[in-house]
Amino acid sequence: MAKTAVVIGAGIAGMASAVRMAAKGYQVTVFEANAHPGGKLHTKTQDGYRFDLGPSLFTMPWLVTELFQLHDKNPEHYFKYIKKDIICNYFWEDGTRFNVLANEDEFIAEAAEAFSESPIKLRKYLDGNRRKYELTHSIFLEKSLHKASTYLSKETLRALLRINGMGINTSLNSYNKTYFKNPKLVQLFNRYATYNGSSPFKTPGIMSMIPYLEMGLGTYFPIGGMHSITTSIFQLAKDVGVVFHFDKKVVEISVENTKAKGVKLEDGTRFDADLVVSNMDIYPTYKKLLPNQNHPKQVLQQERSSSALIFYWGIQKDFPELDLHNIIFSDDYQTEFDCLFTEKTVYQDPTVYINITSKEQPSDAPEGCENWFVMINAPGNYGQDWDTLIQEARTNIVRKINNALEISIERYIQTEFVLDPMGIEESTSSYRGSLYGAASNSKFAAFLRHPNFSSSIDKLYFCGGSVHPGGGIPLCLLSAKILNDCIPNG
Repeated sequence: MAKTAVVIGAGIAGMASAVRMAAKGYQVTVFEANAHPGGKLHTKTQDGYRFDLGPSLFTMPWLVTELFQLHDKNPEHYFKYIKKDIICNYFWEDGTRFNVLANEDEFIAEAAEAFSESPIKLRKYLDGNRRKYELTHSIFLEKSLHKASTYLSKETLRALLRINGMGINTSLNSYNKTYFKNPKLVQLFNRYATYNGSSPFKTPGIMSMIPYLEMGLGTYFPIGGMHSITTSIFQLAKDVGVVFHFDKKVVEISVENTKAKGVKLEDGTRFDADLVVSNMDIYPTYKKLLPNQNHPKQVLQQERSSSALIFYWGIQKDFPELDLHNIIFSDDYQTEFDCLFTEKTVYQDPTVYINITSKEQPSDAPEGCENWFVMINAPGNYGQDWDTLIQEARTNIVRKINNALEISIERYIQTEFVLDPMGIEESTSSYRGSLYGAASNSKFAAFLRHPNFSSSIDKLYFCGGSVHPGGGIPLCLLSAKILNDCIPNG
């Protein structure tokens, strides 16, 4: 008789874990408190516009397609994507504009000219990013950092011997300044700290490997929008026998004699299983589902990553100067991050990210219109006056867009809704509305993340953005892969 597994939460990590466990022979049941799968990776349609609500950047698509290959399914029957030629369009309020091209040689040539930098240094920087990734990804992203076996391999020893040259003891900002003199180019590469919800003035220089995920491995767009990642994995999971229960809130993980035995639901039902996987944020997992167990205090007290304030706008105009990904930079990046992580407020001159999926998927907006996902980095929810902060942020965002694009954008906003850190926390159980669990504002952050298994409760496992290896679509999918390596066959 096959062993049974229960997964708490149908985020992409939870669904990917279910798919992987099914391939190992488990009968898997998933309980989700919401009425839909996907967690943050959800969608909404309003007044003829379709919006992806959560993650907007897609890299490392093979982490999705390999889920289908595990079950000898053709990924293209479920999921298709295209590679982008333009990674991102950047704007500064002094009128500077720069498009980052996917072709590395073209990027180096154009960046060297636009920012008066040495093409030799640019190539050396990008080559260094690639080497860091190649040396460390199999350790820090694909294996558990909490098992001794990880540290006994030749590749681990090789990486550890070279780690002092990877910027581990300096900030990303300081590291980038050793290569580039132009503050705009430094700012462009500093931005990648936000990919794990951290500050470039605190996160270590080794994070300069993050640009390689885009510039080296490619930026992609899933046909149907980001939500198609959710729908494709959900369909695969159902096709391989995973059972889903929506609007079913888990209120407790049952533990007997230091062993997970199943879950209890809000309606009082108990569901037994041979192992339990939590895709819920690690903080509420312990605080709400394991209230009587010992809690890893150091892990739970870690600084949380940034959150987001997002305005979803239906725009009755076409902007040919914009692409799928667009950034309008703050004039004072350091003050912006000081506001986020020290003052826990929104900076009056925020960096504005605009994602427009209708550039690739015209059906996402009426003809001649665009669906704008307008996001700024925000602090976590610490009880701030969000009504006031949202109004102030909207005014500042409109001003920045008007200045950068020489437009009066408000006259073109046909429809609007807003998602703030409180809403993110409420809808996804992400503690304080953080997007990536713990921040990576320390060189020890990777080692302090919660492991993908419990060291004190047998048969209890964890996946998702709040545990190792971190947040974002690729790392969430990798957390499912690491978890799967930790469990026995069904």
